Amino acid sequence: MKTAIIGGGIGGITAALYRVQRGEEVTIFEKQSVLGGRLSFAGQDGYQVDEGPTIVLLPFMIKNILEETGVNPDIIDMVRIDPIYPLHFRDGTTFYKFSDQNRQKDEISKHFPGEEAAFTAYMANMKDRFLKGKKAFLDKDFVQKSDFWSGTNLKTLMKLKAYQTVRQQTKKYFKHPKLQECFNLQTLYIGGSPDTTPAIYSLVPYSEHEHGIWYIKGGYARLAEVLTKVLTERGVTIRCNSEVKKLQFEGNRAVALEADQELELFDRFILNGDFPVAEKLVTGKASTRHYKPSTGCVLIYFGLNEPLSTSDVHQFYMGDELDQQMQEIFHQHRLPDDPSFYVFNPSLIDDSLAPQGKSVAYVLIPVPSASYIDEDDYHLFAAKMVKELEERVDSNLLNKIAWKQVRTPHDSMRDGLFDGGSFGLAPTLFQSGVFRPQVQPFNYENLYAVGASIHPGGGVPIVMHGARLLSEFMDRQDLADHSENHEVK
Repeated sequence: MKTAIIGGGIGGITAALYRVQRGEEVTIFEKQSVLGGRLSFAGQDGYQVDEGPTIVLLPFMIKNILEETGVNPDIIDMVRIDPIYPLHFRDGTTFYKFSDQNRQKDEISKHFPGEEAAFTAYMANMKDRFLKGKKAFLDKDFVQKSDFWSGTNLKTLMKLKAYQTVRQQTKKYFKHPKLQECFNLQTLYIGGSPDTTPAIYSLVPYSEHEHGIWYIKGGYARLAEVLTKVLTERGVTIRCNSEVKKLQFEGNRAVALEADQELELFDRFILNGDFPVAEKLVTGKASTRHYKPSTGCVLIYFGLNEPLSTSDVHQFYMGDELDQQMQEIFHQHRLPDDPSFYVFNPSLIDDSLAPQGKSVAYVLIPVPSASYIDEDDYHLFAAKMVKELEERVDSNLLNKIAWKQVRTPHDSMRDGLFDGGSFGLAPTLFQSGVFRPQVQPFNYENLYAVGASIHPGGGVPIVMHGARLLSEFMDRQDLADHSENHEVK
């Protein structure tokens, strides 16, 4: 069985681990010079910092998948971060989030007295929702739409109040607007707004406390590097700088692909590009469905001659009105006047990322996706944000900069991300669950898909979990084909 994987992001890498384990002859086609997709590095002159994801959530999911595919999870060195991170508000308030629930209640008591019991109730209820929601929502594919609309599944989703938004659900627990923001902003991890993201995604802020957030020594992109080595050792053919231009079909099957000006035959094909973009390989034209991209990001990477003067690996700096910022980004489609932003300072715990005595840092500002904003305006916005960083983060920042790079949604779009959105399709109600593209999204029996825009959604562990769901689906297909052939004989 010859399997082609078109795109070498973490979804394609994980799918390859599963399929080569099944004895298939796997070839990965990747248009970039290395595998990893969003898991890549930016840097120069000895400075190296993650270009994309930085916060490791659901570490048990990543480790379980590695174990399932025969990879020793100790191949990556994960470090737990606690305190999780502070949120700095403009009025001078700094609120810390902790994994330890008693420490978290003490912090709530300090800043939001009277809301301690609400946090206890939140965590208890969310634990139940996590277990039920994972079973009903994350652990299933919905290629057969009836699996989603079954009485049992609908009953579970109604109990979880999945029809509510994250904002609505958070308001049920917490009274103070700032505390609500502390449990709302995590929708930005997956490119959504709290007022349009279904409540099922409240599992993200819950997981921060229950499972912790982690750092991978050497950077998150180190995961892609070590798994590329594993794939090579297992005989997977990896063809970088090789873009697939066309697929060829016969009846209800894909039969060949065109890459490097050659037509090559395969038995199975897995698309790992951002789905609305990769879809054109199949249809030959833009999608007739109106997809909504996730939020874009202006990312600023720094190599610094001196360490950044912050004491936490992850930090959030809040604008005065998160609601207003979400309106500007998701509804008015303009650059926010008073943006909240995220600062990553990995050199605090990892001295391998910069020359001795120096450091790296990374700043992420959520913005509208590429079709709404001119590229030059993003760069002007980034220059304004550097001044903001000097005011709020490090008053000597400009004097410390040895290297700086700005990445805009237009850069992301050129790299193949739909409209430059950083997290795949936006996690709206009608782009989640059964409404999201599935692991077998076309009427071709041997053509599949995996990635952030495919159910169950974005985020590295969830995309890896999606590759697991894909492999389970393919295994069921193989079993059914084997049974059918056996009956015919």
